[in-house]
Amino acid sequence: MSTEAVVSVDEHVREGVKNEDLSATEKKWGETAAIFEYGSAANPDMKPIPVLVHPPDLHETGETRVIPFDINDFLEIDGECTSPNLMASFIRVCVGESIETKAKATSQAFYVIRGSGTSSSEHGKVSWSTGDMFVVPVTNGKITLACTEAELGGAALYWVHDEPLLRYLGVNPSDEKKFEPTLYRRSEMLERVEEIRHDKTRSNNRLGVLLGNTACEQTKTLTHVLWSLLNSIPARSVQRPHRHNSVALDLAVSAEPGVYTLMGKEIDSQGFIIDPIRCDWIPGGVFITPPGWWHSHHNETDSAAWVLPMQDAGLYTHQRTLDIRFVDDEIALFAAGKIRGSAFAVTNKQYTQLAEFGGKVPQPRGAGLFKRELSVECMTSMVDEGTKRVKATQVGALMSPTKDATTE
Repeated sequence: MSTEAVVSVDEHVREGVKNEDLSATEKKWGETAAIFEYGSAANPDMKPIPVLVHPPDLHETGETRVIPFDINDFLEIDGECTSPNLMASFIRVCVGESIETKAKATSQAFYVIRGSGTSSSEHGKVSWSTGDMFVVPVTNGKITLACTEAELGGAALYWVHDEPLLRYLGVNPSDEKKFEPTLYRRSEMLERVEEIRHDKTRSNNRLGVLLGNTACEQTKTLTHVLWSLLNSIPARSVQRPHRHNSVALDLAVSAEPGVYTLMGKEIDSQGFIIDPIRCDWIPGGVFITPPGWWHSHHNETDSAAWVLPMQDAGLYTHQRTLDIRFVDDEIALFAAGKIRGSAFAVTNKQYTQLAEFGGKVPQPRGAGLFKRELSVECMTSMVDEGTKRVKATQVGALMSPTKDATTE
């Protein structure tokens, strides 16, 4: 729905408003105003995202129940949450029993850690087993999860949804579905991983599959908010550090002792994490990777290990603020004397070759009324074809009022 404005003339406006009424209203509105000095408030002191673990023994025994990974007390956020935007929980369903779940969310994801069963809701009924994942859009009613067979006396599911995001925005989900219910079978995911394993063009730093949705063609994400990856770390290998702005809620799917993640805020000149925190992978357990932290995955065993991170990176990707970076790219740029800005990929030519593209801003449909571009093409008289440089005044450079600014 587009924004609408209705113009009307109120009789009270014609007659004028009493000064005392106006004064009282303005005084009340002014009570909530706050004005800060920019330098000290631009990066407010907020509670950081902690490195915490939700161990698997929580879902391996006990009665049928939801086991929330709630850390709102760490974050000083109202309402249950595992990160500012997401809530993660384990669900244990004893064999022969069922449980109903409900969330005021636009996206819900369920990954089956252990067991077999069914899911029933207004969206229909599907069966699931170990390693499957399914996602559902806004759901007005409840979702019933029933276990038919499982080890340890009960099935275990990893449940993640975006209710904390909606709570922060002060909104309820609309009835509009942003995507259709989607089921990802374990066999299909592993088959695709095997295909990628033999693809010579694949990334040397990753062996996994991004789980996308046809409704998210541009972002290539699980839903418009959620993002997930089934990532494999081969035996006796290391996946070099990378970082991103989204919080990762990582489920260790399969790992032997000796598989772990190192994470920290900084890297050295060789691309190693400085003073890292080590988080060992325990199958069926979840650990938090804070936003912006460099992290690397290490497998010192003779067997492949698997991890399934859940993030709100669908939202970040849509906003062009995910800013995922791989350490070797950053080292190469730094060695070349470059420090790139955020929110774009090194491989994205629309940004890295902006000068060649002309830096154009697309005109609106049916336009032609005015020109909407600011680029090198607008200043051809100032371009030195020999150096491809444009004269530009550097604001604040009092000692050298004019500097050459390269267009490349």
